[in-house]
Amino acid sequence: MEKIVIKGPTRLTGEVTINGAKNAAVAILPATLLIDGVCTIENVPNISDINITCKILEGLGAKINWIDKHTITVDCRNLTTTKAPLDLTSKFRASYYIIGAMLSRMGEIEVGMPGGCKLGARPIDQHIKGFEALGAEVTVGKGIIHAKASKLIGNSVYMDIVSVGATINVMLSSVLAEGTTVIDNAAKEPHIVDVANFLNTMGADIRGAGTDMIKINGVKKLEGNATYSVVPDQIEAGTFMLAAVATKGDLLIKNCITKHLESITAKIVEVGGEVEDYGDSLRVYCNQRPKKANIKTLPYPGFPTDLQPQMGVVLSLANGTSTINESIWESRFQYTDELNKMGAKITAQGKSAFFEGVEKLYGAPVYSTDLRAGAALIIAGVSAEGTTEIFNLEHIDRGYEDIEARFRALGANIERVKF
Repeated sequence: MEKIVIKGPTRLTGEVTINGAKNAAVAILPATLLIDGVCTIENVPNISDINITCKILEGLGAKINWIDKHTITVDCRNLTTTKAPLDLTSKFRASYYIIGAMLSRMGEIEVGMPGGCKLGARPIDQHIKGFEALGAEVTVGKGIIHAKASKLIGNSVYMDIVSVGATINVMLSSVLAEGTTVIDNAAKEPHIVDVANFLNTMGADIRGAGTDMIKINGVKKLEGNATYSVVPDQIEAGTFMLAAVATKGDLLIKNCITKHLESITAKIVEVGGEVEDYGDSLRVYCNQRPKKANIKTLPYPGFPTDLQPQMGVVLSLANGTSTINESIWESRFQYTDELNKMGAKITAQGKSAFFEGVEKLYGAPVYSTDLRAGAALIIAGVSAEGTTEIFNLEHIDRGYEDIEARFRALGANIERVKF
């Protein structure tokens, strides 16, 4: 067992380089199943979700070779089975992308029900609706999803709710389908655009990614034999941006797409931080106690739900009372109980939380309840007076690479210890 121990408070300073986007990479890797060839993927984050995805692909017959810490080659020319390892696919949410890719390539797939962070009800009905619209038969039972299609034919698919996962999955399943598929009310997140760009690089014909209507003209084959670099991680960049504000720090955040961060930038400025945009990097600094603000999470380009807990730390320290309305996940406020252990004054009710700002937080033993909550607790620990111990690190390791070393390089007194 491991825990992270932080002694604070520390004002974070220096520069940090953003890794490839987790949410893009966990979809791009399953997308390689569509390719009858060898492709090289660069800027891959070296995190546990990626390592599990690679094991799932290998279980299906893919050959994966790590060229260096962030570059892999994937060879899916000789897939050997349509049954994915159930113990692995049930470990994290994005394993459902295996379904769309394998349906399109092999016409059949069996996977475990996807796992991941416990953020409330996370149904996959929109995914199934899309698969069935293309002609697949999908059965769900005893923790297993089985999808089969003798032939996939393009169709119009309307998303009843804006769903990133369903948008990507229908896109994957329609790439090799006969005819044209149109996804209406599609999600517009940057990683959807990245998956489409990857597939187009490999020979697909996808148009409109990044808008609410995506058109996919089916092709007979994806040849691959190309190199693609994963887009920088919007959420990781936002995490460090908010860490700079919470600690009254000064950080240069390199290798980011600043347009993807506009909603975060706007809120940082609103609470009294400063943001300087250099095109492919941002300087974020704050010389005062944050001001109060009201936040509502929304699909892109709105404020991302995956940065809501990190923003919650900032608002815990703000001067005044702030509100966060969570419109995406019903159980995203579990972290507020942990922040309250550190002296925060937060009242969470349903999908809303009220933050009565305090002047300082105090170190305490706390538990990471999900991936982004874990990142928020690290920010809180660096901001807090005294020693903070963070447990349940498996959540954090799913999405952040070498996070304690990267915070240490910015001045934090942080280490991972066994207990």
